[in-house]
Amino acid sequence: MIRIVFATLTALVVSAAVMPFVIWLGKKLKVRQTILSYVDNHMGKSGTPTMGGIGVMIALAVSCLIFQTKDNMLMLVTLFVTLGYGIIGFIDDFIKVFFKQNKGLSPIQKIVFQLLIAVIVSVFAYNNALVGSVLYVPFTLKEIDVGIFAVPLFMILFLAFTNSVNLTDGLDGLAGKVSISYTFMFAVMIALAAYSAGDGQAEGEYGNLIVYCGALIGGLSGFLCYNSYPAKVFMGDTGALALGGGLGCLAIMSRLELVVPILGVMFVATSVSVILQVAYYKATKKRIFLMAPLHHHFERKGVHENRIVTVYTAITVAAGLFTALITMVCVL
Repeated sequence: MIRIVFATLTALVVSAAVMPFVIWLGKKLKVRQTILSYVDNHMGKSGTPTMGGIGVMIALAVSCLIFQTKDNMLMLVTLFVTLGYGIIGFIDDFIKVFFKQNKGLSPIQKIVFQLLIAVIVSVFAYNNALVGSVLYVPFTLKEIDVGIFAVPLFMILFLAFTNSVNLTDGLDGLAGKVSISYTFMFAVMIALAAYSAGDGQAEGEYGNLIVYCGALIGGLSGFLCYNSYPAKVFMGDTGALALGGGLGCLAIMSRLELVVPILGVMFVATSVSVILQVAYYKATKKRIFLMAPLHHHFERKGVHENRIVTVYTAITVAAGLFTALITMVCVL
């Protein structure tokens, strides 16, 4: 427990200390966010420094490498996957900044790069004895074996998570605060899974995964000192893709993939709102929401973004507490 607390605090301090330099460098190099024309209520944010996710990744890596212990393979894989997806996001952000437009990599290019990492990690996980094809059932944490279907399931989870977090990153502090709440409750679920497993090596690996969670919470907390409304820096795709890839990998390495839709209910709601909007518009040329993703719909309805962020965070915490409490009753 002490190790997790120190990992969290170390990442928080490093992130909070690095972020002013990231902001200064962003202004110096004119690494600034451009706003799409149809998001007219955010035009005042145009020019805000972006790529703040770099600071989060530095803090995460430093803290994880300092506070890791033996049986750390799953944590290191999760860390490297986070950094790998962060590099994809960095390339995307660089193109946006260099060419002064807000599209970056094409959707096909993003998916190809994301799939490349997803395939490698999914095959690794499937062939690893600590992961394999076994999943924990929500609430009971009983094991089910899905066999070879684990590989496509892992790949789908990667793509879903990276794009869901990216879509959620649309308001000051939204992706960061929802991710902190999600990660904290997910760490609780990992601890329960470790207890349920009752295996020494598994507990060591899961302990390091919880260190990763603490470091990520600390890194995001330091980032939020500058990203909360009104934001002085955005995480950009550098941070959003890193965050999505890291959380997706975390779920796979802990065998808690089936818990993700419950704890990540607001990530799910965000993605589903976009899918419904696009599908309905193509079929009828009409819209379900005033604007998608869902948080922009609420903005159009006149709800202040701070209230939206608070509600999204509260729902994530509530979903996590509900899941953890029911699981404790079933497992302990």
